[in-house]
Amino acid sequence: MDRDEENYYGKHGEPRKFDPKFRGPIHNRHCTDIVCCVIFIVVILGYIALGVVAWVHGDPRKVIYPTDSYGQFCGQRGTLNENKTILFYFNILKCASPVVLINLQCPTTQLCVSKCPDRFATYIDVQASYRYRPDQWNYFRQFCKPGFNNPRKSVAQVLRDEDCPSMIIPSRPFLKRCFPDFSTKNGVLTVANQTTFKDGRGKTRNVTDLREAANGINNVLDARSVGMKIFEDYAISWYWILIGLFIAMMLSLLFLVLLRFTAGVLFWIFIFGVIGIIGYGIWHCYWEYDHLKGIPGSDLTVYDIGFQTDFKVYLQLRQTWLAFMIILCGVEVIIILMLIFLRNRIRIAIALLKEGSRAIGYIMSTLFYPIVTFLLIAICISYWAVTAVFLATSGEPVYKVMANQTLCKYANLTCDPETFNTTNVTKLCPGAQCTFAFYGGESLYHKYIFIFQLANAFVFLWLVNFAIALGQCTLAGAFASYYWAYRKPADIPLWPLFSSFGRAIRYHTGSLAFGALILAIVQLIRVILEYLDHKLKGTQNSFTRFLLCCLKCCFWCLEKFLKFINRNAYIMIAIYGKNFCTSAKEAFFLLMRNVVRVAVLDKVTDFLLFLGKILVAGGVGVLAFFFFTQRIPVFAQEVPMLNYYWVPLLTVIIGSYLVAHGFFSVYAMCVDTLFLCFCEDLERNDGSTAKPYFMSASLHRILGKKKLSPKKA
Repeated sequence: MDRDEENYYGKHGEPRKFDPKFRGPIHNRHCTDIVCCVIFIVVILGYIALGVVAWVHGDPRKVIYPTDSYGQFCGQRGTLNENKTILFYFNILKCASPVVLINLQCPTTQLCVSKCPDRFATYIDVQASYRYRPDQWNYFRQFCKPGFNNPRKSVAQVLRDEDCPSMIIPSRPFLKRCFPDFSTKNGVLTVANQTTFKDGRGKTRNVTDLREAANGINNVLDARSVGMKIFEDYAISWYWILIGLFIAMMLSLLFLVLLRFTAGVLFWIFIFGVIGIIGYGIWHCYWEYDHLKGIPGSDLTVYDIGFQTDFKVYLQLRQTWLAFMIILCGVEVIIILMLIFLRNRIRIAIALLKEGSRAIGYIMSTLFYPIVTFLLIAICISYWAVTAVFLATSGEPVYKVMANQTLCKYANLTCDPETFNTTNVTKLCPGAQCTFAFYGGESLYHKYIFIFQLANAFVFLWLVNFAIALGQCTLAGAFASYYWAYRKPADIPLWPLFSSFGRAIRYHTGSLAFGALILAIVQLIRVILEYLDHKLKGTQNSFTRFLLCCLKCCFWCLEKFLKFINRNAYIMIAIYGKNFCTSAKEAFFLLMRNVVRVAVLDKVTDFLLFLGKILVAGGVGVLAFFFFTQRIPVFAQEVPMLNYYWVPLLTVIIGSYLVAHGFFSVYAMCVDTLFLCFCEDLERNDGSTAKPYFMSASLHRILGKKKLSPKKA
C-alpha cells in the first residue's frame, strides 16, 4: 500500500474510496514528526549532559554525612574527621526542635566527634579540677574545638569564643547526631536517671527545659522502632508476599479469560441489581409516606420548619419521603429508558469486551508488556532522583552569621569563618557565630541551579509520558493486527507485539514524543501551581486562593482531556502511521461521530475492570488475612511470627491491586483499540463481497447487517 494513503475523509469531508488492499496496520510507513524527533533526541543528549555536569559539581556526601560548622564532613575518609562520624552540638538548649537540628540551622557551634558524651560535666567544674583530675579534662576536651588544650584560659573567654561547650550531657547517636539520652522514670522525664543538670553558666536546669525537643525526639525514635519492626516483618514474610502476588497474577489472567464468557452476565446482574435496589427504595419511601399519614405534624412542609441541623426532623415529614420517592422514580425511569434505547450499544460494548478477551488469548505476550513500561519508568525516576540529588549538593560551603539576638543586623549575612573573629560582629552581637548554612556559590552554574532542577523535572515528565505513549502505541498496533486479520487467527502476523514495537520506535518516535511533550507541559504547569499554592499558603487573600483553585481545576481537566486524546491518537498512529496532529484529529472526529457508543463502552469497561480489580485484590486480601492470622489450620504452622500482621497483609492487597491494574490496563487498551477499529470498519465497509467487514461474527449479528461474505482461502 502506498505510504501516503490519504485520510478516510477528504479535504471537503467526502468519503474516501475503499481500498481493497487495506489489512490493518500499514507496514510501508515513513517517519512522522521528524522535527520533534530531532528535538527529543537533542533534549535527551542535553539531559545526559546535565546529569554529567551535576555529577561533576555535586557531592552526595553532603546528604549522606553531617557537616560541622566549618563545612567539613563527619566521617569522610582521608580527612581529620575520618574517625569522627557523629555531629555534636555545643549548646543544644539553643536548638528549638529536632527538625532544627537535622536541618543544621541550630545557632550553636557544631563539631564532628568520634562518640557522644556519656556523662554530665561542665567546663567550670572540669577547669577547676584539671590539675588533680587530668583524666576528666582529657575526656571533656575531645568535645572542644580541635587543637584547644588551654584549661587556664578564663571561663568567660572560652564561652565567648566557644572554644568548648559550657556543658555536656549524656547523649546517644541518632541520624549521626548526638541527641540527649532521654528516658522516662515513673512518668518523669529524665536524662541518665537525673531530672536536673548544671548548664555550665552557674544555673541548675531542669530536664523539662528540653521537653519540646524531647517530645520530638521520642516521636522520631518511636517511628524508628516501628520502622525496624516493619523491616523485620518484611524480612521474614517476603516469600509469602510473593506467593500472594503470584496468586493475584493468576486470578487476573483467569478473570480476563472468563470475561469472554461472563462479561454480559456480570454487567446485566449489576444493572438489574441497581434497578431492584432503586425499586425497593421507591417502595420504602411510599411505605414511610403512607405510614406517616394522620400523625400530627407530618403534613408540615420543609418551608414551614425551616433549616434544622438535626436531619431526623425532616424524616418525620411526609413531604420528605414524597420527594425521595419522586427522585428515585425519576432515576428508575431514566435507567430503564437508557436500557431500552441503548440496548444495542450496550450489547456492542459487551461484545467488544468479549472480543478483547479473545484477542489477548491470541497475543498473550501483550500481558507482560507493562513490565517493559515499568522498567523504563523506573530508569527515568532513578536518573531524575540521582540528578536532583547531585544538583542539590552542587556548590561550596556557604557560611552565615547565627546570632542569639533577634535584632542583630548581621544575622543571616554571609561570613568567612577564618576572619570572623577579627570583625566587630561579635562585639555588636555577643554570642554570634559564623556557622555553615548550606551549599551554594556565585558562579553562573550555581545561580541557575533552580532552573536546572526545573529542567530536570520537565524532561523527567516528558520521558515518563513518552514511555507510557510507547507502550500504548505498541499494544494498539498488536491488537489492531488482530482486528484487521480477515481470518482469525490464521491472518494474524507473526510476533505482532514485537513488530508493533519496532514500527513505533523506527517510524513514530517523533509523534509519540510530540504527544508526550504536550502532556508534560501541562503537568509541569500543574506542579508549578501546586508549588506556588504551598509557598503562598497562609499569605493568600480570598481572590488569590480562588484563582489558584480555578487554575488547578482547569489544568487538571485539561490533563485528563489530553490523556484521552493522546491515547486514541496513538491508536490511529499504530494503525495508519500518520503524524500526531492528523492522528489526533482523525481519532477525535471518529469518536465524536460515535459519541454515544464511546460513552457506553467507556462506562461498561470501567465498571467491569473496576469490579475485576476489587475481586482480585479483595479475594487475595481475604486469603492473606486468614493466612497471616493463622485461621487456616493446614498452614498454621507455616505462618511466620510477625510484629504487625497488617504489614504483609496491606502489601499483598495493594500489590494485588497494582498487579491487576497492570494486566487490566492492557485489556483496556485492547478494548479501546478494537473499538476504534470497529468504528473504522463500519465507515469503510458495508459487508459486501467487495467491501467485507473485518469484525467478528458476534458483532456482525448484533448490528443486524448482511451476512458476512465468504472468507477466501
